Amino acid sequence: ALGIMNSPWVGFENFLFLFRIKDAREVFGNTLFIATGKIVLVLIVAVTFALLLNEVRQVRIKRGIQTLVYLPHFLSWVILAGILRNLLARNGLVNDFIVLLGMRPIQFLGSPSLFPWVVILSDVWKEFGFEAILYLAALTSIDPTLYEVSDLDGANRFRKIFYISLPSIMPTIVLVA
Repeated sequence: ALGIMNSPWVGFENFLFLFRIKDAREVFGNTLFIATGKIVLVLIVAVTFALLLNEVRQVRIKRGIQTLVYLPHFLSWVILAGILRNLLARNGLVNDFIVLLGMRPIQFLGSPSLFPWVVILSDVWKEFGFEAILYLAALTSIDPTLYEVSDLDGANRFRKIFYISLPSIMPTIVLVA
């Protein structure tokens, strides 16, 4: 209430309080796990998707797929949380399918072991389309003569991806990640 200039200086007391909390280690571990999982999985899915989509030759199909995977990026987390809640609830669509297969329903949103994965995978679903478009833009800047020369050398699609495409977009991957 006194403002930044008139309030007493507490130093590191708030940080000490934070680290003395009984569950601090678990909280920081969960935060580190979720943050690392989001970064790594979004990166892997986005790069893989961009490389696969780059191989699609029909422009209309390619643009349609781009639009579909890019759309969740524009939805708010509140809307996506509602969608996820409806899909993953005890009587949601996913559990209805699991019951049809003869298994018991899974409590995705109430299980401490599953919930971090729900958070990570929902972030992947929301953001990989945006990052994939960045990697697709980087893929379009690769000199086509590199691919032509690799054709003359007898390289298949996988060799082109691993020896031309991935190394060429590596600066973009490092910058975005």
